[in-house]
Amino acid sequence: MRVDGETAVLVHLAYPSAHLRTPQMFNARCAERGINAVVVPWQVRPEHLSATVENLRQAESVAGALVTVPHKEAAAHLCDRLEGTAEILNVVNVIRRDRDGRLTGRILDGDGFVGGLKAHGFDPAGRSALIVGAGGVAHAIAAGLIDAGIACIRIANRTPAKSVAMIGRLNVFARARNRAVDLATSSPDPTGMDLLVNATVLGMREGDGPVVPAETITSGMTVAEVVMVPETTPLLAAAIRRGAHVIPGSAMLVGQIDPFIDFVLGVRPPAAIPSHVGPRG
Repeated sequence: MRVDGETAVLVHLAYPSAHLRTPQMFNARCAERGINAVVVPWQVRPEHLSATVENLRQAESVAGALVTVPHKEAAAHLCDRLEGTAEILNVVNVIRRDRDGRLTGRILDGDGFVGGLKAHGFDPAGRSALIVGAGGVAHAIAAGLIDAGIACIRIANRTPAKSVAMIGRLNVFARARNRAVDLATSSPDPTGMDLLVNATVLGMREGDGPVVPAETITSGMTVAEVVMVPETTPLLAAAIRRGAHVIPGSAMLVGQIDPFIDFVLGVRPPAAIPSHVGPRG
């Protein structure tokens, strides 16, 4: 991998950052494509995110940022412009810094997640899903499933008000996409669902509680993770024991690497006279 004075730098904003696997995959793919760029993990506490993002505007070697837990929703409000699904849901996982310091955000988690499902033999069209979690990645996954034609989504979250708010956003998204989908809140019970999605950090740390009761997982179900470390989380291990089909968290990431690269390092606008640009309201 080449690193010199012309290297485009991206930072991966996370807290914590020890579990990150995107930088390794991104850097290897840039090397394969002959692109002079590097991603560096940045562990940033939530209370310091705003100042950190503001400082990125002034760093001319910085091409942008990748964004993960817990910053996806907060980072959206620090961008000057949102595109696509991010504009409707107000959540981002990638930010491009243009030459004048303006920041444009997108969310690619949904497309990557659906691509991972299909690569593992699960087509969401006409199916049903329980999503556990109501954060940024849960919103993006639900939107991706809606775009893919899913018929029914249930949302379970330990804070019921967040589930209700998420349903409201997803209804707006579905109307904008002209998609018919049955949306409702739920308890963490996937009984009768075709797909169970863990869109939380549960399983990342030793001693985490269960995502759902193991006995509610059935052999005809597909169980998908967003947690990438460990590769086989307690949820996936339980699903395997119950005879379910499992899809690891890494599947969602694989489908996003080239879109990350193309968005942040593709055609960049011409340089403009530097000026301070405030964040979105």
